[in-house]
Amino acid sequence: MEFISPELQDYAEQHTSSESVLLRTINRDTHAHVLSPRMLSGHLQGRLLAMLSQMIRPKFVLELGTYTGYSALCLAEGIQDGGKLITIDVNEELEDKVSGYFKQSGLADKMDYRIGKATDIIPTLKEEFDLVFIDADKENYGHYFDLVFDKVRMGGIILADNVLWSGKVIAAKTDKDTRAILEFNTKIQQDSRVENVLLPVRDGIMMIRKVSL
Repeated sequence: MEFISPELQDYAEQHTSSESVLLRTINRDTHAHVLSPRMLSGHLQGRLLAMLSQMIRPKFVLELGTYTGYSALCLAEGIQDGGKLITIDVNEELEDKVSGYFKQSGLADKMDYRIGKATDIIPTLKEEFDLVFIDADKENYGHYFDLVFDKVRMGGIILADNVLWSGKVIAAKTDKDTRAILEFNTKIQQDSRVENVLLPVRDGIMMIRKVSL
């Protein structure tokens, strides 16, 4: 994920609005006590997610891949009154920890946290989403996109994380997850129903806007 020097990363974060006390606690606690802490969005990407949410002012947000709840709380910052964020994860071991963070945030009334397989839950959702964040298992990215597309309003935004996959997308040799990301990126690039831009932020974010059915 390290595409720029640590010094430049630090400089970027120093010139980015600060994390809240709770987000800083989640960041620190995740790195200290949870496996695979690099999965956390972190300060710079988190502020980007929050700003996008504040710009869009979504009523309904869908997140695939909760992890420790950091990105969910960032995405929830721009939600309209009466709106909600549905976040889905398969890891029930983190459920109590994440639920605790949501309660501390003051945003718990906007958070709908579900444990289970996204492929089972997405078809049951009735909401029309303004913003979707895909940050789950890479092998299913294309499938997740297909499942959520008709549930996104016209002009709505889908964000997909890790689309540069630590730079492996331009490597000579690829593994299963890299091939899945490559296929997803090609799929989006060739889809005439969307406009897209791949942002080289952290591990790469694909921003996708739905422009036709």
